[in-house]
Amino acid sequence: MDMPDSQTGGDPVPGSAFPHASREQWRSLVAGVLKKSGVEVGSEASEPEAMLASATYDGITLSPLYTPEDGLDSGFPGLAPFTRGGRPEGAVASGWEVRQLHTDPDPARTRGAVLADLENGVGALWLRVGDGGLPPSGLREALTDVYLDMAPVHLEPGADHRAAADALLGVWADTGAASGATGGLGIDPLGARMRGQDADLADAAATAREHAEGHPRLLLMAADATPVHDAGGSEAQELGTAMAVGAAYLRALTEAGMGLADAAGRIEFRLAASADQFLTIAKLRAARAMWARVCEACGLPEEHRSMRLHAVTSAAMMTRRDPYVNMLRTTLACFGAGVGGADAVTVRPFDSALGLPDGFARRIARNTQTLLVEEADLARVIDPAGGSFFVERLTADLYAQGWAFFQELEAAGGLPRALGSGLLRDRVDEVWERRRDAVAHRTDPVTGVSEFPLLSEELLEREPVLAPRADEAERSVLPARRYAEEFEELRDAADAHRDATGARPAVFLATLGPVAAHTARAAFAANLLQAGGIEPVGGGTTGGPAEAAEAFTAAGAEVACLCASDALYDEHAAEAVEALRRAGARRVLLAGTPDGEHRAAGADGFLHAGADALGLLKELHETLGVGR
Repeated sequence: MDMPDSQTGGDPVPGSAFPHASREQWRSLVAGVLKKSGVEVGSEASEPEAMLASATYDGITLSPLYTPEDGLDSGFPGLAPFTRGGRPEGAVASGWEVRQLHTDPDPARTRGAVLADLENGVGALWLRVGDGGLPPSGLREALTDVYLDMAPVHLEPGADHRAAADALLGVWADTGAASGATGGLGIDPLGARMRGQDADLADAAATAREHAEGHPRLLLMAADATPVHDAGGSEAQELGTAMAVGAAYLRALTEAGMGLADAAGRIEFRLAASADQFLTIAKLRAARAMWARVCEACGLPEEHRSMRLHAVTSAAMMTRRDPYVNMLRTTLACFGAGVGGADAVTVRPFDSALGLPDGFARRIARNTQTLLVEEADLARVIDPAGGSFFVERLTADLYAQGWAFFQELEAAGGLPRALGSGLLRDRVDEVWERRRDAVAHRTDPVTGVSEFPLLSEELLEREPVLAPRADEAERSVLPARRYAEEFEELRDAADAHRDATGARPAVFLATLGPVAAHTARAAFAANLLQAGGIEPVGGGTTGGPAEAAEAFTAAGAEVACLCASDALYDEHAAEAVEALRRAGARRVLLAGTPDGEHRAAGADGFLHAGADALGLLKELHETLGVGR
């Protein structure tokens, strides 16, 4: 291929030496590949895109190809609508703020953990105070070794915002750091209400107003929308809720006597960062543009429309089983948060779903951020996703969906009323049920739990976290859910069965024919069974139905799963099912799709991609006497 010579005059246009490729050419090539894999493509011009597309829980279509026609002009970093960041220089100078969360109620242990964090790369502290965390009186001891004029301290006070604020400001005053105090009081009455705690919005705004003038650099309120994410809600629902919380706080603060511009600048927003890095990037970019629009509608000039944004890695995606995989999840989430332009990022320790994290887990959490900022230089590029046709389109789509949900909440009378009526809970529950179904069918796989579980693992033990007292009977409460929890409950039950009986619940893999004919389905069945804590046994027979039935009897199992190729099923499946039943099998399953030919074999159930794995495993637990 002839390449332009850059030394003969003028710089070459990137890509100018390559022939132009059209969308129609791409479609033709994709159709050919799909046809070779046995998938027929329809006559519609857009058929290849439709066949390869997927959708988010907000109904946003994710296409396999994006071109300049999909891209949008999102402006410049540091300028309205701030899609590309709130500062022209981004985080190039020092990276984003590395903020570590501490929830241990023991002031002495928190003191040690805080010091270890600050000595090893953490730039700011986030302390849960009050019910479920440090007592306000313990703040002084916990912060004994902290240079408060250098390390910002942010609180999560729940409903105890007044006592927590007074305690922190008292510590600052005693150390002479009060006038230059940085960090945030984290006053968040609506977030507390979403978590089931009783908090008053007017009193919270009054508390914030009391401390505003004496501490000009202090963030006062936190607009935390992570309870929506933690309850299983969608990205657009989290965005819409964040805007509704921010709008409610603007109203409350101005009614308490603060100026509008000052009030807007004292709110920090908190959103979840998930292992879906592109959704995380687009969500943070959309959030800034949405808040700029809210501020514009309030009459604020452009210089007061930027957003202070804190991203925290998702609690809902964390697992108790195979928790080391959480390191990978949080790395992806932190990457998405950093690229998306978060001002501050918190990475949850990999064992946080088990209880209070240990020192090793906290070290990995902070080093995850240090690696991305210092070694990978992730903060040295301003808005690296800017200009990506995919990211720009996804940002715009999330903005539209999030704004529509914000309007729905506002039309209901604002977030306080939407909480009281149960509207927010109802909308989030609708998404959760779809998400739960996708996890159950493993179309949303959870690595290490629903896929590729480690059956021999010993569950890590951690001291439990003291959760804040909550009235979960209220319709306004958004319950904290984890995607893996129902599979993990099955694993717990299977482990208890093993401890009580000396043996795991087991299913015999009745394999037919040579290894090449059954290994793929046997491996698939074993993987699925282990997701429920069930041990696959057998799998070594290479003959016909008689041999498989004889091995089943020798194994002493109660349930069998037939594994073979389609050709062998056509020839021997019905005979094998009957032979296994005569050998004493209470249930005979078949690894394969439940099509007409396979159904004719008379199996009691089918193991295949897209099946309700959770439902099948629950049935097997009942058959095998687990939990009795």
